[in-house]
Amino acid sequence: MKFAIIKERKSPPDRRVVFSPSKLAEAKKQFPEAIFKVESSDIRVFSDEQYKAEGFEVVENVSDCDVMIGVKEVPIDALIPNKKYFFFSHTIKKQPYNRKLLKAVLEKNIELYDHETIVNEKGFRLIGFGRYAGIVGAYNGFRAWGLKYDTWNLPKAGSLLNQEALINELNTLEIPNIKILLTGSGKVSNGVQEMLDAMGIKSVSVNDYLNARFNEPVYCKIDVLDYNKRKDGKVIDDVFDFFNNPQDYESNFMRFAKVTDYYIAGHFYGDGAPYLYTRDDVKSPDFNIKVVADISCDVDGPVATTLRASTIADPVYGYNPQAETEIDYKDDKAITIMAVDNLPCELPQDASEGFGEQFLKHVIPAFFNNDADGVLLRAKITENGKLTDRFSYLQEYVDGIE
Repeated sequence: MKFAIIKERKSPPDRRVVFSPSKLAEAKKQFPEAIFKVESSDIRVFSDEQYKAEGFEVVENVSDCDVMIGVKEVPIDALIPNKKYFFFSHTIKKQPYNRKLLKAVLEKNIELYDHETIVNEKGFRLIGFGRYAGIVGAYNGFRAWGLKYDTWNLPKAGSLLNQEALINELNTLEIPNIKILLTGSGKVSNGVQEMLDAMGIKSVSVNDYLNARFNEPVYCKIDVLDYNKRKDGKVIDDVFDFFNNPQDYESNFMRFAKVTDYYIAGHFYGDGAPYLYTRDDVKSPDFNIKVVADISCDVDGPVATTLRASTIADPVYGYNPQAETEIDYKDDKAITIMAVDNLPCELPQDASEGFGEQFLKHVIPAFFNNDADGVLLRAKITENGKLTDRFSYLQEYVDGIE
């Protein structure tokens, strides 16, 4: 079995890679029968020389390999027919801009595995960059606060080497006595929490957050049952009741919005769930949030102040609550929004190291144990020029009917 670490060709360039040189060396040690080749790249965060130093062949042409491993979408003209490909295809939610890509994958008889579809038997994702989105998102939110109030001027995350460097920058700040709210319970929110804890910001209970006053900055991490309540008034302390019956719930987020200064959205939003807050909610004089770091970045959705995704180059904009429009983030009327949708790109070295660790643990073994855990079977989107049964719902999307 020959594996290729392919060059990223999407624009703007993404410096991440699935395997760092050291993690690839680990993979080779675990699976000596595997052959790993590296496609030459002047983009990725690790140089060709670093891979060569670990004993890997760096080549211009990887067409003799069986499995192509990348991060972002591969341009259609760069797809090699009859191969297995791993990358984020951004097709499984029927994204219109990638319909032609999925069509080309089928036409070229490519076996496509999307990193998002690599799940365990319960459907939980096994690999991803979520933790790093949380790490960078928390940092960018504090950077946005400093830009709004001219209190500090943090460098862009992308100019710093790693998470440790981000933490060092944050620890130079004198954070005012603000209340910071964090939603979520997964990898993204855990990444945020790592940063808040590393800054020594005190974690407080929901009750204290809502009712007590503090003479230091504090944060509160909340999950779906904290910011949603049943419409019938019943208290059922079971998240699965919410997941299975979202229509029976309404948002209870405003009680937090009244006392929050800086809100970090690190949750997963499921279809049919109530919006956390609406544009009408933001008009209320009780809405106190001044800065939103929307890592979840569901545009025009459950975090109503997110009008659009922002970019690494221009990460911050303002939201005018009364007009429901974008304004300068320094405007007195503005709620300052950071909604970059590709945050892990700003921490390419750490993100690549972490991603490779997960990929080596969950995916590579499946090629050598006859896919004992069904990881490849569940993740496979296309085979023999057709959609697999699991992803047959994409047929109308491929055909352009939807």
